[in-house]
Amino acid sequence: MIPFNDLALATGETACMVAMSTFFSILFGLPLGTLLYSSSVVAPNRMLNRVIAGFINFTRSIPFIILLVALIPVTRFIVGTSIGLYAAMVPLTLGAIPFVARLVDNVYQNLSEGLIETSHAMGATTWQTVRYVIFPEAIPALIQTVTITAITLVNYSAMAGTVGGGGLGDLAIRYGYQRFDMRVMAATVVILVIMVQLLQMAGDYLARRFQH
Repeated sequence: MIPFNDLALATGETACMVAMSTFFSILFGLPLGTLLYSSSVVAPNRMLNRVIAGFINFTRSIPFIILLVALIPVTRFIVGTSIGLYAAMVPLTLGAIPFVARLVDNVYQNLSEGLIETSHAMGATTWQTVRYVIFPEAIPALIQTVTITAITLVNYSAMAGTVGGGGLGDLAIRYGYQRFDMRVMAATVVILVIMVQLLQMAGDYLARRFQH
């Protein structure tokens, strides 16, 4: 018999992990990606750009499952424990920040160079160029970046379940793997697929709404 109560609780935990981790990764990743782009194009600063790019490339090269284990001391320091819902949000967020930053930089790189030139010709400062020129033009693509991040975190949250992070991944391990209950495993997969589809549909809809 499928544990529907446990399944509903795990779904809620996964949704909470994804929502909070997406919020904080965007909160920190968006400024980091904007600074990376600005130090390269808007107000070139080779040293700053190399430091930020090196940090992003280094952190993105670490597999998430290794990051989960490596960040256990940091997780304990921040939330007081290394297992559970809130503990899982720490590596999820820290792992996603450089991912978001690189996506944001790629979004800006695809904008027309004429926007920057026109802004400079009008005497705009770096902040004004970013705030009133680059960011408004990039909003539809940035919405897609948020969508990609949330979908990626759905996958990461399932992986966090292997180390006691809670959510659907933890349920799949406890019932689907340890108890060989393939019905629970199938149910978690279906729920994860539905979550990803809903996130993609919402992202596509919002991106179209903000399309110029």
